[in-house]
Amino acid sequence: MKKAGCKSMSARKTKPLSVKKAVKYLRQSDPELIPLLDAFTIQDLKPETNYFKSLTRSIVYQQLSGKAAKTIFDRFISLYKDKSYPTPVDVMNIDHEKLRSVGLSNSKAQYIKNIAYEFLNNPDTYESLEKMDDQDIIDTLITIKGVGLWTAQMFLMFTLNRPDVFPVTDLGVQKGFQHYYKLSDIPVPVQMLKKSEKWAPYRTVVSLYFWRLLEGPFEW
Repeated sequence: MKKAGCKSMSARKTKPLSVKKAVKYLRQSDPELIPLLDAFTIQDLKPETNYFKSLTRSIVYQQLSGKAAKTIFDRFISLYKDKSYPTPVDVMNIDHEKLRSVGLSNSKAQYIKNIAYEFLNNPDTYESLEKMDDQDIIDTLITIKGVGLWTAQMFLMFTLNRPDVFPVTDLGVQKGFQHYYKLSDIPVPVQMLKKSEKWAPYRTVVSLYFWRLLEGPFEW
């Protein structure tokens, strides 16, 4: 087993995503978005450097409301009172039932351990994530049992600040899209992807606005 050093969880070249720059582009590429873009002020995205934290946090937040997920996530962190955040070694060493005691489902507790195992055994892979293109990152992450497309997309958006991610399976984005375009039904992914063609390469920013429309700012 390889030891995971700090490099395996750190980004070195990731830059913040300028919402202002994206909005300027989107106004020109799709004027139909202008009322949405004028409705809110959204802050720039800033990169995160702890890849392990980003992925395990996304597991906690899967299919939960933000408030409920944050409660569980805070309890998870509190298991390690002497640290700001547990390392992969910490997670591998804790009892499975102890993880579940904070409110994690059986499967989520196992998924978090799966991520820890991969970070410990393949540190070079996770050190190089920032150097990969979006699809290669997705393909790499979804090999970990429990990490699906949504989790990989959240990692791209909020950890690496990739500008052109459109999570069409996210219910908040779907509802925002539905509301803005006054649709009677939740849109299907193919419909959303077709509409989003005009927004490339800044679909991440449009996603932030759709979240904000009905659910408030996206918060971990």
